[in-house]
Amino acid sequence: MITLETLRTRIAQRRAYKRTRDELAKLPIDIALDLNIYHGDADTIARKAVYG
Repeated sequence: MITLETLRTRIAQRRAYKRTRDELAKLPIDIALDLNIYHGDADTIARKAVYG
């Protein structure tokens, strides 16, 4: 059974993932290219940043 603390942690991680993914996807193309970020990789980058 999932404890309440585990559930809170997972919800917080999901929010952080979604916020990070959305911010990466919103980056202007020139800034994204300067940072060597491809918009299609926003999901992967956010997942690694939040979940490890």
